[in-house]
Amino acid sequence: MSTHNNHMQEEEKRLRDEEQISAQTNAETPSNEESAAETPSEQTTEEELNAEEKLVKELEEANKTIEDQKDKYLRLSAEFDNYRKRTLKEKAELIKNGGEKAINAILPILDDLERALQNMQQSDDIKAIYEGIELIYQKSLKNLSHEGLEQMKPIGEDFNTDYHEAIALVPATEDGQKGKILDCVQTGYKLNDKVIRHAKVVVAQ
Repeated sequence: MSTHNNHMQEEEKRLRDEEQISAQTNAETPSNEESAAETPSEQTTEEELNAEEKLVKELEEANKTIEDQKDKYLRLSAEFDNYRKRTLKEKAELIKNGGEKAINAILPILDDLERALQNMQQSDDIKAIYEGIELIYQKSLKNLSHEGLEQMKPIGEDFNTDYHEAIALVPATEDGQKGKILDCVQTGYKLNDKVIRHAKVVVAQ
């Protein structure tokens, strides 16, 4: 009887030991559910890292683009400032020396007038003096015409306030003369088709 009881106790102890070993093994080894629960967490962490790396890369590209645009803006601003200064300088020089070309066209005329005055002191020939002055006058018109100056010849034309200034009105002797210019008291001029002085005229009415 004692031997049987001992055998039963040993069997119960063995079963208890097996249950303890099994419990420890289950505690140390994660279950399928726990393993399955850890997988999405790892995936989430990896996605977050990829998103962060992508964001950092986009930020670096954006900063590079900003720096490029800033550099282009500074260059453009400097070029525009240089252009503005150069334009102001050229404008100032043009205002100061704008009449240089016209003056150069007049200088030969002054030379001719100087020679004419010298000849007039040495000659009493009125006809020769007149012809000399006439040549100087025609030369003056020719030189100035090269600069765009055009002399108006309004006699016989219809009166036009865009080009003419009436200083006197006289009765017309014929019906066809009404509104026509009979005489020019002061010659008018155009420069490159722009009226710079109206012709002062006498108009028939």
